This record gives sequence, C-alpha cells and structure tokens, in this order.
Amino acid sequence: MAKQTIIPFGPQHPVLPEPIHLDLVLEDEKVVQAIPSIGFIHRGLEKLVEKKEYTELMYVTERICGICAFGHNWGYCHAIEILLNVEVPERAEYLRIMWHEMSRIHSHLLWLGLLADAFGFESLFMHCWRLREGILDLFEKTTGGRVIFSVNKVGGVHRDVSPEMLQEISTVIAGMKKEYDELASVFMEDVSVKNRTVGVGTVSKEDAAALCAVGPTARGSGISTDIRSTGHSIYGKLDFEPIVEEGGDCYARAMVRVKEVYQSMDMIQKIIADIPEGEIAVAVKGKPEGEFMARVEQPRGEACYYVKGNGTKNLDRMRIRTPTNINVPFLVNALAGCELADVPVIVLSIDPCISCTER
Repeated sequence: MAKQTIIPFGPQHPVLPEPIHLDLVLEDEKVVQAIPSIGFIHRGLEKLVEKKEYTELMYVTERICGICAFGHNWGYCHAIEILLNVEVPERAEYLRIMWHEMSRIHSHLLWLGLLADAFGFESLFMHCWRLREGILDLFEKTTGGRVIFSVNKVGGVHRDVSPEMLQEISTVIAGMKKEYDELASVFMEDVSVKNRTVGVGTVSKEDAAALCAVGPTARGSGISTDIRSTGHSIYGKLDFEPIVEEGGDCYARAMVRVKEVYQSMDMIQKIIADIPEGEIAVAVKGKPEGEFMARVEQPRGEACYYVKGNGTKNLDRMRIRTPTNINVPFLVNALAGCELADVPVIVLSIDPCISCTER
C-alpha cells in the first residue's frame, strides 16, 4: 500500500477565486480523499433580521454575493411579496427576468475565463472577461451599478428601461453573440481545453442525484433540473428547456454553461420583443406575517429563500440556501481518484462561490 500524505489546498491558491480549503489525502500524485473546510469569511448576514427592517434587508441580500447579486435580491423580494399577497406588474417581471439572464451571462463568462486561467490559457481568459464588460456596461446604463444594482424592491422595480435603451441592449447582445461564437468554438473544440477537461472529475448521474447536486453541475451529469422550467414569473412564456449534458466530467459542465450563454441571449431578445407597457411597481401595505420559501435558478443553480414574518417590520427568520452549499458534496466525490494536477480545474468546475455559502 502506497504511503499517504495530506497536503493543504487553499484558502489562498493562484487559481482559486474563492477561499475554500481542502485537505487532500494523496497516494503519490493521486487524490484518495478530499476533506473540505469552510468558514473563513462568515459574515452573519442572516442575523441582521434582528436589526434591519424587512425593506432594508433587500440591500443586505444582494451583498451576499456580487456575481449573483440580482438573483439574491429578487428571491428575497419574491418571498416577501408572497407573504404580503402582492401581485407584481407584468412589465416589472419582464425587466427582472431580463436583468437576471444578463446576470447569468456575466457570471458564466466570468467562470469560463477563470476555467481558462486554471489550465493556463491566458488569452482565452482575457477575451472572456473582455466580452463580459459589455454586459456590465449595460447593467450600469440600466440600473446605475455594475456589481450591486439595488434595482429590485418589494412590489416591483425601482427603474424602468426606455424603448431606446431596450433597443440598445438588443443590438449589443446581437453583436456580442457573434464574438461569443469564436470563444465558444475554442471551449468546444480546442485540443488543449479537451485535454484538461474530458474525463476529468467525472460524476455519474446516479451519484449526482444522490448528492442532490444543482445547477449546471447537475445538468452536466445528465440531470434535467432547472427551476426556470417550472414556468415561474414569466419563464413559462419563453419556451424554456434546460440544457443537459451526459458526460458528467469537467468538459460537460463547461458545455452546459457555454450553451446557457446562448440560451440567455435568446431569452433577452424575446423579452425585449414582447415586453408590455405598464407600471413597474405597486404600492405595498402591511407587514409580512407567516412563512414562505421562494426558489430561484441562480447562475450556479437552485437557491432557496426562506422568510418568516411575525406581523412586525422585523422578520423572525431569514434563511438562504445557496447552490455551492449543496454542491460541495458533489465536489468531494469528483475529486476522489483524480490526479493532483487536476484539482484546480475540478474545484472550478462547480463554479464555487464561498461568499454565497458563508453568509
């Protein structure tokens, strides 16, 4: 039996965007076991329900994570709207979905760049992030922010988008799609990308289901799970179908995200073509009472937003379950049996967000 060695991986590492720590049990260059350890940046955001009014918590939830900021804000607002029996105007729902899908594009482009950086493809990394800047520019023009937007509110949205601006978004997305074709073809066909991702970190459909994986991580293992397919908000009007890959390896998880960027671009174009006229918010009266759990398909997967009101301006409880939190067991399974050199790529393949996990 080969001698086993335990080495630390993270929380600081050249290819890690997030402070996750793993103790890797090695036999020579092979990973026998990965033992995760989190908690380095816990901020106690859920505890703030005791000090912040429910209307102020909107601005706390979007600071859970910069990349997923809009989705966190939207999920929380939706849960409160259900408790208050508020019906959001249709135009506001269209705008919310447009911004949410723009968030998915910028999140996936950021991740694709980080994946390229992980296996040393620096020019591909920079082109992904260059293209992502176009989406951030659109966010800045429509919401005033590039990372934290503060555009949602209970009952709708704070800002409308003019027809001229909607047309500009449509034009920018169409131009971006042509540039993205070149990047996507590299991820799909380049030999150096395939050498580092095909057959690496493979998790079967059965194991992924048993480990309750969510998002592109699950869909890369052949599981057709996506909250958008339930038709909530206006997704039922967008002819949405989840993108699924059967390979179960890092390449399959990358392909899901590559194709989801195209899908989000198409949805944004359809939203712009179909968006109705009307109000963007309704007046909200009363204070939340009862409990409800909203579900939103974040770029990394399903996120749950549980709120419990007691009829006062302060909630009794706010609890958020994020995708990375539930995908860590999947990661541990994917790392078992891999080569040490493949650890960074496998870790990145679940698109970890430790800021989301450690609220």
